[in-house]
Amino acid sequence: MPRVLTEWRPNDDDFWRQSGKRVATRNLWISIPCLLLAFAVWLVWSVVVAKLPDVGFDYSTGQLFWLAALPGLSGATLRIFFSFMVPIFGGRLWTTLSTGALLIPALGVGFAVQNPDTPYLVFLALALLCGIGGGNFASSMANISYFFPRRQQGNALALNAGLGNAGVSIMQFVVPLTITAGVFGVLGGEPQTVEAGARDFLWLQNAGFIWVPFLIVSAVAAWFLMDDIASARATFREQAVIFRRKHNWIMCVLYTGTFGSFIGYSAGFPLLAKTQFPHVDSLQFVFLGPLVGALSRAATGWVSDKYGGGRVTFWTFLAMILAVGGVLFFIAIKEAPGAFWGFFVMFLILFTATGIGNASTFQMIPAIMEQEVRRLMPTLEGTEFRRQSERESAAIIAFTSAIAAYGAFFIPKSYGTSISMFGGPEGALIIFMVFYVLCLALTRVYYTRPDAPVPC
Repeated sequence: MPRVLTEWRPNDDDFWRQSGKRVATRNLWISIPCLLLAFAVWLVWSVVVAKLPDVGFDYSTGQLFWLAALPGLSGATLRIFFSFMVPIFGGRLWTTLSTGALLIPALGVGFAVQNPDTPYLVFLALALLCGIGGGNFASSMANISYFFPRRQQGNALALNAGLGNAGVSIMQFVVPLTITAGVFGVLGGEPQTVEAGARDFLWLQNAGFIWVPFLIVSAVAAWFLMDDIASARATFREQAVIFRRKHNWIMCVLYTGTFGSFIGYSAGFPLLAKTQFPHVDSLQFVFLGPLVGALSRAATGWVSDKYGGGRVTFWTFLAMILAVGGVLFFIAIKEAPGAFWGFFVMFLILFTATGIGNASTFQMIPAIMEQEVRRLMPTLEGTEFRRQSERESAAIIAFTSAIAAYGAFFIPKSYGTSISMFGGPEGALIIFMVFYVLCLALTRVYYTRPDAPVPC
């Protein structure tokens, strides 16, 4: 039978203590593994593309960067639509369907990489389908935001997103291990021969197949253990009011600076490290970047709840500007001993800063919309005011995540374009730095200066 919560008052302390917290926590801990697997499938190409030439696929550097970038393009586009699905279909049904849909690209990748004659067009299609995992983030975050009181949303969203983001680092750690053995026996297919001085073998298909059993279990758990909230139901027209909110667009820019950077760097880091430092076996280390970004997001949501998301966001962008400067420095001296480790540490700092900023920007949105709804709709009171504020916050959280996800396309593609035009990624990195300066200025002007229009 449908699990619909007809009475849901998370901001009522008595209700929260008696039953709300338990229900919200259960939904959160089902949502997290579903989102983790979504990120794993979404970014699986970041590792697969680095191994395709080793098993006989004759693709140019530009073609490989396209495969790494396309899941970001489709994922970001799907997020725009997924942003509005939870209030229309319900979080339980949509989480089940969107998690189950990831079986298509996971199985597709597993079969396609076994044959070096597979057309490049097929790989492009599979890369686009992996974007379903990226789209899931928008609906997942919108869904979880309804379950928690505003004072705890920063931490709840940080846990959902941070541990979900960990799917990238888990994938970048697990895939290089699983492709070295016949994990599924005869069911997994024959290994591919690698010519690297001595003969060796890879089961590159395991990069897709390894997620299949976990996706099935998670989809079933979502159907039987998650809930829908009746009061969260809304039409697209009711949610579309956010397009008239100025701060929706400002937060799109800021979240692109944080999450767009996290997901874009995650998608492009393995191939960038390999092209800039070919003498280093960097694939054994690159998973640490997304890992520290995901953990910093999950662990620092409370900081923004306590000190204010705007203040934390400001310092985050300052750290990112300095870290990109460090990356540029070590690329400039990449032939020097130890340059790779300087490059790697700068990226770890970047990933850490993006994780903290991901949590702080999402903490800002409910705080901003509570003030804005009160200013723009002064006649709303009590339950109506809370519902409108929560509805707009959830929609903006989902929509900003959709826009920011284009970073997963633009950052890897910018690397490829910069390398082809100028011989290195420096041009792309300088553009990123300038963008962070813009984000720093917006945060200061609108949210953190002494007489800010919407202090938070």
